[in-house]
Amino acid sequence: MGFIQNYAMNEKIEALKQEISQYTVANQDELEAYRIRFISRKSVVGDLFGEMRTVAPEERKAMGVRLNELKNTAQNKFKELIASLEEQQNGQPDDVPDLTLPSVPDSLGAIHPLTQIQNRVVEIFERMGFNVAEGPEIEDDFHNFTALNFPPNHPAREMQDTFFIEKNSDEDKQDIVLRTHTSSVQVRLMKNQEPPIRAIMPGRVYRNEAISARAHCVFHQVEGLYVDGNVSFADLKQTLLHFARELFGSETKIRLRPSYFPFTEPSAELDIWWGTETEADRRVTKGTGWLEIGGCGMVDPNVLDSCGIDSEEFTGFAFGMGFERIAMIKYQIKDLRLFTENDVRFLKQFSAFG
Repeated sequence: MGFIQNYAMNEKIEALKQEISQYTVANQDELEAYRIRFISRKSVVGDLFGEMRTVAPEERKAMGVRLNELKNTAQNKFKELIASLEEQQNGQPDDVPDLTLPSVPDSLGAIHPLTQIQNRVVEIFERMGFNVAEGPEIEDDFHNFTALNFPPNHPAREMQDTFFIEKNSDEDKQDIVLRTHTSSVQVRLMKNQEPPIRAIMPGRVYRNEAISARAHCVFHQVEGLYVDGNVSFADLKQTLLHFARELFGSETKIRLRPSYFPFTEPSAELDIWWGTETEADRRVTKGTGWLEIGGCGMVDPNVLDSCGIDSEEFTGFAFGMGFERIAMIKYQIKDLRLFTENDVRFLKQFSAFG
């Protein structure tokens, strides 16, 4: 009986070796089926180890060696199948591009219209002899208000709805704000440089305003400053007219409307003719055909004095314009909110202008 049992087990071992050697898998399910059949706790190999109790004692050592060889063969084969399956998956036809498909056209990006306008504005003023200056977006009360002739508690401070980062009630401490204009850069420039001064200050500014087609709480400005002996309002007007015609065309019309700013006297609003041909034109310009793009005026003597410049010897003009308003005129954009919505359908229209 022992001889017959040993013979039967040897036959099973040889048959399983043959089956293992010929086994192939094409997917994870087939790999899992192999694992269950040959190397799991309840595998056919495990069953043979359970039959060792029927083997004659004198044959058990030799039979144990053969079963361990079968077990190692099954485990080694499992590793080979894993490697083979990974190789198959890495070389799947799905991962190989179909060379018969038509090519995908290149999708080129475009410079944002506000960046295009800023680059163009800087170029025009640099040709007129203006340098570019920059300053911080987080400002203190002195540079944002006091040095620009905004007295404490003066109603003029209410003209600009300010985002306060740190509002101090202590008179010895200054409020910290998000700058409401890039005029604060003019203060820093005048305090650190002697006339003649001729510079522009492009940058981002913040005001706590309701967002609409004509206004936003975050927008971009360029400030201009020219301080020297005998600078006049006529110099200011001709500078702005030359700029407008360089940017919008030789037939561009501008107008200067009397206005009020604490840091300039006299002051004016700068308008560009937009037109009234369509209903959208009339809506954007409130029916007038003119679109305001900024303010300007002669630098108030108090501002010069507060920055250490002798207002008896020097005069100057200053102006500030919004890049969004300029871009609206340049590209006939009806809604200012489009600049910050990141709509690709809108932005890709400017690839030809970059």
